[in-house]
Amino acid sequence: GEGKLGPQAHADDPERGQRPVPALSHHGCQRAVLLPTASLLGFLVLGYAYFWLLVPDPEAQLQQLGLFCSVFTISMYVSPLADLAKVIQTKSTKRLSFSLTIATLLTSASWSFYGFRLRDPYIMVPNLPGILTSFIRFWLFWKYPQEQDRNYRLLQT
Repeated sequence: GEGKLGPQAHADDPERGQRPVPALSHHGCQRAVLLPTASLLGFLVLGYAYFWLLVPDPEAQLQQLGLFCSVFTISMYVSPLADLAKVIQTKSTKRLSFSLTIATLLTSASWSFYGFRLRDPYIMVPNLPGILTSFIRFWLFWKYPQEQDRNYRLLQT
């Protein structure tokens, strides 16, 4: 085993055996997350470059940038819909965060109200789905209450 690194370092030692190195064992998962993240970041950079390099009129830049940002905001709020379908299918809200639902409602309602006051549809409209999906999640928490911790119930009896 001398001079070797990684999982093969002690492969010939029967007591130690072959063990994966923790930092390398999740490499496949990291790649699965890193690629879409890098792709979205690249898309974002290309979008911003388009607005500043190819759209000469500052007013048109703002209009198109507002639309671009609105699409991203709406996609952020509707992305958990697949999880909501899974909650209904399993009749369990274990995969939902109640505190995140509250934060989403407060944030999206605040931004919607702010956009309404400014009469700015690029702020108001994209945050409305956040309000809607928050109420859907609250309804799911009501319909499928999270089970209390079993040990807590045993202590109460």
